Amino acid sequence: KKVKFEYDRETGKYTGKFLITKKQADRIYNKWNSARKRYCDSIDAQNEHSCDDISELSEKILNTTAVSSNLMYKTYMGKVKKRDDIDFNEIYPENWMIEDGYIEEIVDGVMQKYNYTYIRTPLFESTDLFHRGIGDTSDIVTKETYDFSDRGGRNLTLRPEGTAGVVRSFIENKMYGNNDLPVKCYYNGTMYRYERPQLGRDRELTQFGYEVLGSSDPFSDAEVISLAVNIYKMLGLKNIKVEINSLGDNESRIAYRNALLDYLTPYADKLCDDCKKRLEKNPLRILDCKIDGESEIVKNAPTTIDYLNEDSKKRFDEVKEYLDILEIPYEVNPQIVRGLDYYNHTVFEIKVDLDALNNAQTIGAGGRYNGLVKELGGPDTPCIGFASGISRVLLALEEQEVELPIKDDIDLFIMYVNDEEKKYALYLQQELRMAGFSTDTEYTG
Repeated sequence: KKVKFEYDRETGKYTGKFLITKKQADRIYNKWNSARKRYCDSIDAQNEHSCDDISELSEKILNTTAVSSNLMYKTYMGKVKKRDDIDFNEIYPENWMIEDGYIEEIVDGVMQKYNYTYIRTPLFESTDLFHRGIGDTSDIVTKETYDFSDRGGRNLTLRPEGTAGVVRSFIENKMYGNNDLPVKCYYNGTMYRYERPQLGRDRELTQFGYEVLGSSDPFSDAEVISLAVNIYKMLGLKNIKVEINSLGDNESRIAYRNALLDYLTPYADKLCDDCKKRLEKNPLRILDCKIDGESEIVKNAPTTIDYLNEDSKKRFDEVKEYLDILEIPYEVNPQIVRGLDYYNHTVFEIKVDLDALNNAQTIGAGGRYNGLVKELGGPDTPCIGFASGISRVLLALEEQEVELPIKDDIDLFIMYVNDEEKKYALYLQQELRMAGFSTDTEYTG
């Protein structure tokens, strides 16, 4: 890329306007030195920037005359480094990557179009919230939560998922009294689950998700599913696969639970230790067990679809009809029950083909949870939501070789030769930035 420097005879100042990528920053400074001569019109600013050490990178940043205004230590920028001591990730600008930030920008834009508003809940909340909300029989609660006591003796938990916190906020702030229900909100942030780290599954993970609180209409189910599909499409993903199922209302769930219990009881000795406990507390959890879930016993188990009452069947048919109208391809998968206890009626997963993850193809999932608000102390309120792990989305984008149109340039770079020009450059840079231009200058004298 070319950089053209212009000399103003009246002011004796140079300005340079060009597009510069972050990878081009390394050699700009040396090139610029050769351009300080007043007769120079332009220089070639191409560069392959690489840096393996964070301290070396910091030094390069300080000695670079052109750094993008959206670059400096933004959250979700750079390479993910595994913290071996706690199995958490830290993100630092080794490769100056901003894919995560780009995904969040797309999500923000789409949410605005769908009239969803942003909500931010605390990073940790009362342990009781997650145990009651997610369910004591779920894997998240029994094996994966980070629980601790603060100095006041209160039991707290790092949030393992976003829905329970949103529902708690909905109740405490009495949003159910709004005249303009449903409340449609979205979030993004870090979640924490103590599970075995593996590709696409971290103990510290970043999720985006959204909830619709106050609507029981099957129309909202279809919108929630289509919204997720459209976000993935806008990111450039292909071969998106939607799988849906219905758990039915409470009557249907009870009928199915009894049938499943009758079927699985004779096989109790062949189940894993966890599933033996689940058989007594919540046999539905056996269907998505990581050990027994793929066994022939579970594969041949009764399905929820077979035990839906007429109202639940009608509702599920309406959801499918709306998806057909929206031209969202889907498959009915009776094996989907999801890993959280609060789901009823519609549940769904969104998948793509990922060789890197073998059979773990799900990049997002959600469902309806009509009883959760009441369970947590609020009024009866129908709700539905969705969540997606950003790391899995990034894996999918990489697997499908999708190049994100990330803006990695600045609008204007201001150069100066002496101290007087430096003062004017300081003033001019501020004026340009306030006018909406991404601008930078030389900081090393």
